[in-house]
Amino acid sequence: MKKILTTLVCGAILAATASADIARLEMGAGSWQQTPSGGETTSDTSGLLSLDGTYESLKEGSSEMYVWMLIKHPIPILPNIRLEYVSIADEGVIEAGGTVDATPITIDAPTTIDMQQFDIIPYYNILDNTGWITLDLGLDLKVIQSDADISSIGYSSDDSDIIPLLYVRTRVEIPATNIGFEADVKYITDGDSTVYDVRAKVDYTLDFIPVIQPAIEVGYRIQKYDIDDSDTQTDLEFSGVYAGVMLRF
Repeated sequence: MKKILTTLVCGAILAATASADIARLEMGAGSWQQTPSGGETTSDTSGLLSLDGTYESLKEGSSEMYVWMLIKHPIPILPNIRLEYVSIADEGVIEAGGTVDATPITIDAPTTIDMQQFDIIPYYNILDNTGWITLDLGLDLKVIQSDADISSIGYSSDDSDIIPLLYVRTRVEIPATNIGFEADVKYITDGDSTVYDVRAKVDYTLDFIPVIQPAIEVGYRIQKYDIDDSDTQTDLEFSGVYAGVMLRF
């Protein structure tokens, strides 16, 4: 947790220094109660082990951490920045056939998948609390570090990817209250593959402190990975309720 927060804070400081003086800073952290579903068909011929098989999620929910930070500055020509981190976990079963050191094998084994996601989002304010409405447009660079492990046969793999997604965020603040409704969408498709990350939430700001305003947030999040490439066909979804605390400066 400390390492993640340090990374986000350092990135925010560098972004702010390169852009302009900070006009607004928000940050939050919490827990996402995510339930996975779906599966994956893959062919891995790297190294000494070769596997062709199908992975299916056991659909067992888990509670995973998320952290985010938003920085706004007063120079319109330069983008603002939002930084996010979330972890994703899944357990399932893989049925596969292949070879280990040229020896044929057939497996039906428990498998774990862990993904660490870092989102770097430069964006522009199209509407900035205009008539209590905020609208942001930008680009999300989603950095994914994934690990898969089949402990029964000593097999593991790791991969890193960067996925660019379009980013849209809208927010409505209810007049004369401290309640806000917010939703954001990250999305990309090329016809064969589609990836999206969608959230909707409500938050309540406690304004009894003049400079720092704490808040609470509760929402629902869905991530979808429908990917078709030469070696892997993925159809995985992670969805569920999340809740956390926020600070506004």
